[in-house]
Amino acid sequence: MVNDRQTLDLKPFAGPAGGEAVEWLISDAPVPYPEAVAAMEARAADIAAHRAPELVWLLEHPPLYTSGTSGKAADLLDPRFPMFASGRGGQITYHGPGQRVAYAMLDLKRRRPDVRAYVAGLEEWIIRTLAAFNVRGERREDRVGVWVSRPDKGAGFEDKIAAIGVRLRRWVSFHGIAINVEPDLRHFDAIVPCGVADPRYGVTSLVDLGHPVSMADVDIALRQAFQQVFGAVESRLPEATV
Repeated sequence: MVNDRQTLDLKPFAGPAGGEAVEWLISDAPVPYPEAVAAMEARAADIAAHRAPELVWLLEHPPLYTSGTSGKAADLLDPRFPMFASGRGGQITYHGPGQRVAYAMLDLKRRRPDVRAYVAGLEEWIIRTLAAFNVRGERREDRVGVWVSRPDKGAGFEDKIAAIGVRLRRWVSFHGIAINVEPDLRHFDAIVPCGVADPRYGVTSLVDLGHPVSMADVDIALRQAFQQVFGAVESRLPEATV
């Protein structure tokens, strides 16, 4: 079933006219998960207190698993990498090299204080990014994330290509999205990804689908799609801190 969030009006998320541009930061080296969470929490507090502008932070993590607020211990089938408890929504997922993580720290109180619509905005951001590579990403009513149909695997088969997990504090968002560009998909075998055990539903990546794109290509598409959904951005130097 197609998710009815696709009918929501996302225009308010572009922010008020004349508002400050969102900072756009890309980290070249893998970022340890605890450091990323600490940096996000500090930045979200500064945004809420009007001490810092909004920020989108693109990065990769070293191989690891995270468990959201709905995570189940039984869904970790093989603890081959460290597991981190996360305050984001959702269940267990894998992060690692070849996956583009985009953490969005946005002031939803200023933009639109609506969690459901914000998730729809993140979905739209992913869908438009994938469209730049001629990949049709879709929402699903009963499953989180963005999915692609896989008729080559059989009738009704679909694979997840991007995950979503968010947290809000004082109406400032943090955590965000993760798009599989070229990760080692075997590492998803060690978990029940996001609690979805149905064998018809797997995990894929852009390269797995036959699109040999680089991380830089994806970053360009992410930036263009973000500006369409959420508004203008302003780049920061890679060595800058959050």
